[in-house]
Amino acid sequence: MSITRRSLLLSLPALALVTPAFAQAIPLSEISRYFNSFSTAQGEFTQINPDGSLATGRIFIRRPGRVRFEYDPPEQSLVMAGGGQVAVFDGRSNQGPNQYPLRQTPLNLILEQNVDFENRRMVVGHTQDGDTTSIVAQDPENPQYGSIRLVFSANPTELRQWVIRDDTGAETNVILGNMQFGGTLSARLFNISAEAEARRR
Repeated sequence: MSITRRSLLLSLPALALVTPAFAQAIPLSEISRYFNSFSTAQGEFTQINPDGSLATGRIFIRRPGRVRFEYDPPEQSLVMAGGGQVAVFDGRSNQGPNQYPLRQTPLNLILEQNVDFENRRMVVGHTQDGDTTSIVAQDPENPQYGSIRLVFSANPTELRQWVIRDDTGAETNVILGNMQFGGTLSARLFNISAEAEARRR
């Protein structure tokens, strides 16, 4: 399996949920509070790619603007964001990483310094289905960058998964598990130049 820009950071399914009148979704203010309540987090993830293939690994988040996806074998890719860039490293290639601006991916919306889903026009869907609340968000100035659907459980509010959709309709689902918040994460984890140099040795 090859991890590409499209297969990780740019995809999402059309939201087609019928919300009962009595259902109460988690408020946008609470979802914003959730993201702004932590600066570091780490845990496990399972990724379902557009072609249906699966990958697992660990995720590290250091807000603002940093995330790292370490994939379990046999996958040899590494994806990281830092310094305003996203880098995709292919372990089977001796070439440098493919890079592009973080602001051109939907994940930028939840890695901002101050996440505010209430006071910006980024939310285009907000529904509840059973015990979960889903919101769909996109950059209001640049919808062509794709959208992200975030799925939360309530009491307490917790992000369970996200699904990202690119401009071609390709969808990638990332399911989170065993998330731990707080603690120190080394800046080295998110240093694209240092990672590239280490791989050249």
